Amino acid sequence: MIRVLLADDQAMVRGALATVLDLEPDIEVVAQVGTGDDAVTSAREQAPDVALLDVQMPGKDGLEAAAELHKLVPGCRIIICTTFGRPGYLARAMAAGAAGFVVKDSPPEQLVDAVRRVHSGLRVVDPALAAESLATGASPLTAREHDVLRIVKDGSTVSDVAKALHLSEGTVRNHLSSAIGKTGARTRAEAVRLAEDRGWL
Repeated sequence: MIRVLLADDQAMVRGALATVLDLEPDIEVVAQVGTGDDAVTSAREQAPDVALLDVQMPGKDGLEAAAELHKLVPGCRIIICTTFGRPGYLARAMAAGAAGFVVKDSPPEQLVDAVRRVHSGLRVVDPALAAESLATGASPLTAREHDVLRIVKDGSTVSDVAKALHLSEGTVRNHLSSAIGKTGARTRAEAVRLAEDRGWL
């Protein structure tokens, strides 16, 4: 029996995924949670074989939860299952230790197949997304540029970012300017939007 943990902040989606998986004779959903933090806690308690994680969740997102699970529950194989098939998400998911990446509009039988294949030790990646990811390439943002954009996303000022990251305001401006240039944006708001659209944030 393949024991599965589901983490998705939308209860209806979570319930639908659980129903699809529970119909299979060799798959059992042992936990359903709505946040990345709960996914980590539940996985440590339940020791599932496979964790199916959404990307965008409150608290820790699915990619952060995947990285923690990879370290804390190494026997659990991870599949990212998201509405947003962004190339940058794929690269970040694989770096976090995920073994699979599927989009939610895939047919149910593909999801079931992905769970079985990942459980058996294989990697499963949506083929269209894999091709797009190769074409787009890796994120050009440095870790610091990523941090700065993530903080300005909610409207924070340069001063706010400087305090949060313990940097000078001049250094923050330099990181912002570099990130704007790398994304091809004209403003910081546009840089955030473009980076999010590509899955870099």
